Amino acid sequence: MNSGKPLTTKAIFRFWLPLAVTWLMMSVEGPYLSALIARLPEPEFNLAAYGIAFSLAMIFEAPVIMMMSASTALVTNYKSFLQLRRFNYLLIFLLTALLSFFCTPGIFYFITEKLIGLPVEVSHLTHIAVIILIPWPGAIGFRRFYQGILITHGLTKLVAYGTVIRLTSMSLTAFLLFVLTNVPGVVVGATALSTAVLCEAFASKIMAAKIVSGIKSETESIDTTLTQKNILKFYFPLALTSLLTLGIQPFVTFFIGQSRMAIESFAVMPVVTSLVFIFRAFGLSYQEVAIALSGDNFINYKKLKDFAVKLAAFSAGSLMLVAFTPLSEIWFKNVSGLSDSLTRFAGTPLKIMSFFPVLTVLVSFQRAILVKVKETKQITYGTAIEFFGIMIVVAISIKYFWLVGAVAATLAFAAGRIAACAYLMIPTKRALKPGRNLIQQV
Repeated sequence: MNSGKPLTTKAIFRFWLPLAVTWLMMSVEGPYLSALIARLPEPEFNLAAYGIAFSLAMIFEAPVIMMMSASTALVTNYKSFLQLRRFNYLLIFLLTALLSFFCTPGIFYFITEKLIGLPVEVSHLTHIAVIILIPWPGAIGFRRFYQGILITHGLTKLVAYGTVIRLTSMSLTAFLLFVLTNVPGVVVGATALSTAVLCEAFASKIMAAKIVSGIKSETESIDTTLTQKNILKFYFPLALTSLLTLGIQPFVTFFIGQSRMAIESFAVMPVVTSLVFIFRAFGLSYQEVAIALSGDNFINYKKLKDFAVKLAAFSAGSLMLVAFTPLSEIWFKNVSGLSDSLTRFAGTPLKIMSFFPVLTVLVSFQRAILVKVKETKQITYGTAIEFFGIMIVVAISIKYFWLVGAVAATLAFAAGRIAACAYLMIPTKRALKPGRNLIQQV
């Protein structure tokens, strides 16, 4: 996909759309499962446990999230395929072992109850859910590796088909548990998620099998010096970026636990963030698009930038339309199943996050440019700024201004992302300078 041929807006849209649909389908998972959990017994405890368990599982998933970008950028022939696959398998094994160790009762309850300060009822439900989610990081790493290969070969539709399988299996599992069993709501959500990602992982491998066979049979005209050491040098900053991004959740959870209306905040945060994620999906799907289509010497940069501006305006405008109109009440109360009090409570955090999709498009585009020129360390630096920005803002908001937890958290997320985007403007501009050697070997 890097032929250097200038693109049209229509071509970008056709390449991007299946990936956007993929992210949109994934974004439905949160609201759908939250709505089921909200309609089962003890919704506040189970919603809180579901949100916390998902956040904890995402921390262990974080190092493999960028595997799609790595696969898109690095797999050029069969040798590079084998090297990156080996690296991916080692990473998956390590993360699964760490998550299993974390789930041992002594460690888990010390962290969740003693350090974070979760109520006993919420901590117990969270523990059950995290155990069920042990397959999560391995399945995500496995499927994102193969999805990157599909994207490189322009088969973004197959990525969307895999997500259809994921959403279907998740919905079927959740519905059957909801109707036929009396298990807690958090068990319904966690089991559905684990089942879904496993099904999608195997589907992605099957769909990529023909491409892999083709790569294996090709005459390797592209020289590669890709080694495990080189992959680690390239990928470590990306893994650290994701780890910092998702690792902030336990810190935010800790401060929410010390805030006013902590249980209410825990209950609405997964619902609010799930809704925001739907509109962020447009920007999240754009990173691999920009990597794959930028072309040699960023010949397609202007077209990609113009498309990104339109994408940001559409996604943020749509979310604002929901946040500042009665549509938000309809979503929280009728769709998500929140009580009247929790519906009112969720309104302010949603308004604060309403412009976040703009920042998502911007940071995805910036990261794509830096991945293209192998400046992955700059991405990590930007994320570190975001991480510490969030920590500082949420701590000050709660400890000194005594803000409600959900309000403090959303303010911190917005402030941290603004700081990161501002920092990344400098290395991104430098990467785009004429004359830079953009065709680098890892």
